Amino acid sequence: MPGNVLGSGCYNRYANGYEARQARLVSVRHALLALLSSEPKHGLLLQQEFEEQTGEVWPLNVGQVYITLQRLERAGLVASEDEGAAGPRKRFTITPAGGEELQEWLRTPPEGLPPPRDELLIKVLISLRVPGADVHEIVQVHRRHTIELMQRYWRLKAAVGKDDIGLALIADAEMFRLEGIVRWLDAADIRLKQYAENR
Repeated sequence: MPGNVLGSGCYNRYANGYEARQARLVSVRHALLALLSSEPKHGLLLQQEFEEQTGEVWPLNVGQVYITLQRLERAGLVASEDEGAAGPRKRFTITPAGGEELQEWLRTPPEGLPPPRDELLIKVLISLRVPGADVHEIVQVHRRHTIELMQRYWRLKAAVGKDDIGLALIADAEMFRLEGIVRWLDAADIRLKQYAENR
């Protein structure tokens, strides 16, 4: 990923909080099964490939990789090539049961109900009850911030190489997600003004 597109720290400086939230949403369990579906790999390589495949947008701690591999092994979804081996070079392979689990996950739409807990929505709702809080200003602050993020993703998208399909797809997904947030904020501002007028 180009280090100068989204600022220093190769994206991380402005998005640490967002990344931490998003990393929890990514199914590490199934991502590791997918990475193992081509050939056996050890944990450090899995961590590197996960970050490469996701355009380094979702950092993954190598400790989390090994904990997840241990759980997958206990569940019979992966197996270590050498039962007696240990340490960072221990290689894992996907089992037939792991392959079935992966295929089922790939074809299962994400659960949409109840809706995920949205911090921005909660802030707007809570601000209605906070004495002295200007909900319209709060909406506009978040709208400006979201548009700034969209502009950063536009720059990222423009700098993505033709062969970096993963990063291009991530940029597209974020652009559409952020556009939806801006549209919701605009609709919320209108609704809140109407609500205030009718009180």
